[in-house]
Amino acid sequence: MPLPFLTADRAFDTADDVALPYDDRDRWRRPYRPGPWRVGAAALLLLLASFVLFAAVIIAATATPASAGTVFAIALVGVVCALRLLRMGVWVSSRGLRHVAFVSTRTTSWEQVASVRTVQQPVRWLGLPRTVQGQGLVLVRRGRSAESPAPLLTSHNADFLGRDRLAFDRAADTVEAWAAEYRRD
Repeated sequence: MPLPFLTADRAFDTADDVALPYDDRDRWRRPYRPGPWRVGAAALLLLLASFVLFAAVIIAATATPASAGTVFAIALVGVVCALRLLRMGVWVSSRGLRHVAFVSTRTTSWEQVASVRTVQQPVRWLGLPRTVQGQGLVLVRRGRSAESPAPLLTSHNADFLGRDRLAFDRAADTVEAWAAEYRRD
């Protein structure tokens, strides 16, 4: 028996994705929800970090402070990695488009964007070397060659694998709409 009043997803299941009048278009926002693979991996990493923090407390009570500090630093690295994993993706604002990877962030202003389009191509499955046929959202910059730019989003990355195909289509359409609205030709 579904209980829609108890779920957090009911706000995202509506067909009217109209911006609210008080929305600040200058804030960086992700036009889609993080996917189950990304959230699950971050949750497991945070669970592991909690065990390591518990071990750091036990080590601090029984051993030297230096060894407890080392274990605490390892737990802190795990927490930072989990937060960075949740932050990964494509973010948009009125200033431009931001692609956040695990160790790098690229921001492209709308003046530098030549086109944003969805293409059918081989894409990486969960970012691993294995490729499958899927869709990718590709950003082409002005003054750069357009041979094979790396996709911003794919239908088989951690945000859209395990979800319906419409989730990727909605996210790609939203990013394309932001590009059409703010890009200057």
